[in-house]
Amino acid sequence: MSELSELLSGSARALVVGMGVTNRAVAGALLRRGHSVVAVDDRPDDTLRRATADLGIELVETPDAAQLAVLAEETDIVLPAPGLPESHPAFALGRPVASELDLAAVWDDRPIAAITGTNGKTTVVELSVLAAAHAGVTAVAAGNTDVPLVTAIDAPDTDAFIVEASSFRLAHVEDFAPLVGTWLNFAPDHLDVHRDLDAYESAKARVFSSIAEGGTAVANVLDPVVMRHVSTDRDVVTFGGPGAHWHVDGDKLVGPDGPFLTADRLWRSLPHDIEDVLAVAATVAPLGITPEAVAAAAETFPGLPHRVTPIGELDGSVFYDDSKSTTPHATVAALRGFDDAVLIAGGRNKGIDLGELAAGASHVHAVVAIGEAAAEIEAAFTDHCPVVVADDMDAVVAAARVLASGGRPVVLSPACASFDWYDSYGERGDDFIRAVRDAGAAQ
Repeated sequence: MSELSELLSGSARALVVGMGVTNRAVAGALLRRGHSVVAVDDRPDDTLRRATADLGIELVETPDAAQLAVLAEETDIVLPAPGLPESHPAFALGRPVASELDLAAVWDDRPIAAITGTNGKTTVVELSVLAAAHAGVTAVAAGNTDVPLVTAIDAPDTDAFIVEASSFRLAHVEDFAPLVGTWLNFAPDHLDVHRDLDAYESAKARVFSSIAEGGTAVANVLDPVVMRHVSTDRDVVTFGGPGAHWHVDGDKLVGPDGPFLTADRLWRSLPHDIEDVLAVAATVAPLGITPEAVAAAAETFPGLPHRVTPIGELDGSVFYDDSKSTTPHATVAALRGFDDAVLIAGGRNKGIDLGELAAGASHVHAVVAIGEAAAEIEAAFTDHCPVVVADDMDAVVAAARVLASGGRPVVLSPACASFDWYDSYGERGDDFIRAVRDAGAAQ
């Protein structure tokens, strides 16, 4: 029995640090199972205070390191919120640190496919759930989604869980043991949370090291970082390039048993869409879900918002909303589908060198730079193409229209977080859609 299992077999005392959506679910799950909870939060608001009061637990507001140490003296386990910076004193309290993924693993033994990667997680998760449905398997998307895994396991009729496993959730797992661990790709990200790039990579790698005995590691053969963490003590299935178990041959998507889909049947066939479908097929096969079910899902998948979504046309140029791309790696992947485009990029940098964006997107025609990182974007591209800095989304669209003269596509793919101008990438994308439509109505 693991240390966490032993603690949770009795009446554990939990210190829940950060009371966002996930940790509110964690606190509730602990309470329902007879454990005691003390919550702390560094930036509480009235909504959070009400939610904590509704749970009937104590909330300690903005404690310093000394106060946390006192709380830890009466604590058995620490549960940090996903995204809590690794420099936070909660990680140095001398108590076991666990993730919601660990709690779920102790409380539930149904099969899990865990999917991580710098980019593409949500699409692969949602498409996997749809493929499961086509195969008659009831699967639920959980983890870094609208539904934490500790909440999802309360549904008795679910056959399997498809977990979006962010680095924040993986970093400290000990008991989490998915049947399938899929690693899509790796690129610098979240350096505002992890200590450094090595810590971020180590967190991602736990998706492989945590796989249950007899489980399967699914790896992107085209990503050298992913491949160097592949271990011979697990079954390994690869996807991506030539020689992979799941790969592309001309216009055919091919698995171990032969072709199962042609690219023209996908909801969209940009290069990263095809890679996502291959990853899905490799991920769900150990759950008993056939390539035919994956093909049916890929044909009917509606796509997800804010991911290279065409939103309108101005002056012969199609405008695309790819606000979900919050890293250079994601933006470069999105731009692989365009020979010549005007790029809108910028926002709040997450501690990443934006020079790699220009290196990977040197084929763009021009750039509109936005947000706090506008100067960094301008510096990265100034030797490659024209750059215009815009101060709000209406100015962004106006500048892009001029730069796209001749009918070039315009792509909002920011390579940065949204938290300078907006509360989320969705809000940023929605404002871009509004600005394009307003410009069209004014023509």
